[in-house]
Amino acid sequence: MSQEYRNIYQIARESAGITQEKAAELIDVSVESIRAYESGKRIPPDKIVIKMIEIYDARYLAYQHLKTSAEVGQAYLSDVELKDLPTAILRLLKEVTDFVNLRDEVIDITCDRIISPEEKER
Repeated sequence: MSQEYRNIYQIARESAGITQEKAAELIDVSVESIRAYESGKRIPPDKIVIKMIEIYDARYLAYQHLKTSAEVGQAYLSDVELKDLPTAILRLLKEVTDFVNLRDEVIDITCDRIISPEEKER
């Protein structure tokens, strides 16, 4: 199955190196339930997701679950794209470098607590 079509529960389980059978045993649900959650046929209740988070050691699953299954999450939570560690580190370094390059200008603009129209453009 292509990675882009795997759902959040399957990705979390597989990232933890746990089989569906072992997950079902540890979460105390049937293998059929795990399959239903991972195929998108059913949305797991919050208490099941809490167990998944703990067993899979996947705290990000809480955010993803709320983002995809709760109306408030869909309305207000930003999309988060999981990236591999080297890509994430390079992105962080770029953002820090961009900030460092603009640090003095940001301080200059904000130190008087008033942002003029000219400063706002900068």
